[in-house]
Amino acid sequence: MTSHKLSVAPMLDWTDRHCRYFYRLMSSNTVLYTEMVTTGAIIFGKGDYLGYNEEEHPVVLQLGGSDPQAMAECAKRAAALGYDEININVGCPSDRVQNGRFGACLMAEPALVAECVKQMKDAADIPITVKSRIGIDDQDSYEFLQEFIATIEPAGCEHFIIHARKAWLSGLSPKQNRDIPPLDYSRVYSIKKDFNHLAISINGGIKTYEESLAHLNYIDGVMIGREIYQNPYLLAQADQVIYGEQKSVISRAEVIDHMATYIDKHVAGGNKAKASHVTRHMLGLCNGLPGAKQFRRYLSENAMLAGETGDVLRRAFELVNEDVVVTA
Repeated sequence: MTSHKLSVAPMLDWTDRHCRYFYRLMSSNTVLYTEMVTTGAIIFGKGDYLGYNEEEHPVVLQLGGSDPQAMAECAKRAAALGYDEININVGCPSDRVQNGRFGACLMAEPALVAECVKQMKDAADIPITVKSRIGIDDQDSYEFLQEFIATIEPAGCEHFIIHARKAWLSGLSPKQNRDIPPLDYSRVYSIKKDFNHLAISINGGIKTYEESLAHLNYIDGVMIGREIYQNPYLLAQADQVIYGEQKSVISRAEVIDHMATYIDKHVAGGNKAKASHVTRHMLGLCNGLPGAKQFRRYLSENAMLAGETGDVLRRAFELVNEDVVVTA
């Protein structure tokens, strides 16, 4: 069974297959999530919305939708392609998502979420998990969260990832919903106590491994999002610090070498492929080193140019001194 002690949150427009390949170089164990993909995109879209690199495992598809039959069809397709798990988005508060009747608004319809889980489990022999908030609008009591989980669990969901903030479905933007509602980690800890047989992961505002290890005293897993995207080299110590593995930490130079080769293959694939499709996820790799600003600027100005290959990444890294760490 996959260990969810640490995972990288699904982030729309960010955690695409290139980003996930980059992250997997630095950590073998951290669980990676796709961007949220809607059932409509998978069933009716013309793009390759389920494509991934084999190196990404363990990888979880985050699915957005609320029609049980459509969710089951997408689960069947994802399982056939080898995804390790499927996660149902019951946490996104954006208007667009609400209009599609999925995301955080589904917290008000736990029976529907349970039916989605049941039909997905029937269609695919892989774990089906749910990512939610602690509540929505004025439905934010502990009893509300308890009932939500108690309704869905019997359908076959054994792992809940809980963002420890409630969501306001109107009046706040998605960005504001990540910052303004106060964090309540203790509520997630209490859910673990009351549902001790379930796997419970926590998400929201977590930035360091010190914080992560503190949470792991109370729950089963920690999910980190934007902090890893902005400071991706944090992942290089995940296997050692979180999973207790005795192995050397990959250097930034090794990451650059691997990713330059990856970019070469991506660009050679044609179809208007550019180096910037990959390097946009790597701008924070050298944060804390002399030359980090020049690294970011060089990639931002050059990686999108036609004909650029992995060499653009190597040239940018030449502007960095990896032997000196700048402290605040």
